This record gives sequence, structure tokens and C-alpha cells, in this order.
Amino acid sequence: MPRDYKQQLDDIIQAITFIREYVKDMDYKAFEADRKTQHAVIHNLEVIGEAARSMPDEVKDNAAEIEWYKIIALRNILIHEYFGVNLKIVWDVVRNKLDALESTCRKLL
Repeated sequence: MPRDYKQQLDDIIQAITFIREYVKDMDYKAFEADRKTQHAVIHNLEVIGEAARSMPDEVKDNAAEIEWYKIIALRNILIHEYFGVNLKIVWDVVRNKLDALESTCRKLL
């Protein structure tokens, strides 16, 4: 039975909350040196990407300001090219993209 899109939005919001917890007192240098935090953040970005991938198109169409295809593409890179992950891109997403995504997800609920 497919999950309701609201559950997927909740998954995204929860993953963002976890990521913020993990990096709250970090700068990039500390993040780059902390493999446990890297793995935890990457896992939650994968969760976000999977939820976005499974989200019905009509829901995504109602939030066209979010570049859903980029979220899904990042998920694919993280899952299939783990050893080739660019931590600078991950850090940029964490610091510059999650606020807008969370705000939009909350509006869609």
C-alpha cells in the first residue's frame, strides 16, 4: 500500500531536523573531519531524496519553487556513487537549501 504524501512530507521534515541536530555547532572543516556526522547527514539526505522521488507529481507541481529533480538527483548520487560524494556539495545543501525545503513541506501539509 503506497504511503500517503503527508507521511513523505513528514519524513522530509524529520530528516531535516536530524541533519540540523548533527551539524548545529559545526563548520565545514569540522564536518569534513567527522565521518560519523557525514554518514548520518548523507543518510538523511538519502531519506529526503527517496521521499521526494516517491512524492506524487501533483504534490510536487504545487511546490514548483522546489527543484525536486535536483533533490532526487542528489539521492541517486549519494546512493550509487557513495565513494565519489563531494562533501562540499553536501555541506552547501545542508547550509543553504534545507530551510526552503522545510518551509515548503510544512505548507504542503
